[in-house]
Amino acid sequence: MSRERVYRAEAVILKRSDIGEADRLLTIYTPSFGKLRVTAKGVRKTVSRKSGHVELFTHSHLMLARARTFDIVTQADTIEPFLGLRADLERTAYTYYVAELVDQFAEEALENKPIFDLLLSVFRWLGETPDLWLTTRFFEMQLLGYFGYQPQLHYCVHGEEPIEPVDSFFDPSRGGVVCPRHGESAREARPLSLNALKSLRYLQGHEYEEAMRLKLTQTTRAEVEAHMLRYITYLLERRLRSTEFLHLLERTA
Repeated sequence: MSRERVYRAEAVILKRSDIGEADRLLTIYTPSFGKLRVTAKGVRKTVSRKSGHVELFTHSHLMLARARTFDIVTQADTIEPFLGLRADLERTAYTYYVAELVDQFAEEALENKPIFDLLLSVFRWLGETPDLWLTTRFFEMQLLGYFGYQPQLHYCVHGEEPIEPVDSFFDPSRGGVVCPRHGESAREARPLSLNALKSLRYLQGHEYEEAMRLKLTQTTRAEVEAHMLRYITYLLERRLRSTEFLHLLERTA
């Protein structure tokens, strides 16, 4: 990272919290510097010129000045506001989940441009997709791959033999599918139906436009989501706060 006192960064706003009377602490993701936490001073004042350009989920050009703790946003200009993400509560909730996933997996100040590009793509998809659930499952699978946690779906993670087209198991502690022979004795493994396995493989092996053609029953959807969430929770060693609100929305829909 350049040590010039003032620098520019393209960024997506992932998270924000109020500090003091008028400032905000922002968690941003950039193509060149990865995840950063920066301070936007005075943005809660009605006269602030920066406030609209550092809203949640906004894609902006930022000018930043280095500081002892958090670098300071001195100028901000919107590139893409992603207004569709705030068009309804469900889209907003899924976007919070996506942003929280990136925030939790990403280390600070570690460049990973593919993650930035994926983040922009999923924000565009979430603003338009008729199937928020499927778009999010596709994003999860891609994100896991970019961070080095792509689940093994073709070979048994206990015995390394090819997985046959039968009901199997999924073991988050080993990062993938377990054959029936080893699954019964694997402590962390849970049953994985053949339909769910095929669905996970399809999401892993296809581009977004093709993945969105996937047709699943509600039973298979619930199983796929449960396995993905359990795997993500195992990797992060914590449950994501945004999942609770998503599940609440599903129950009240």
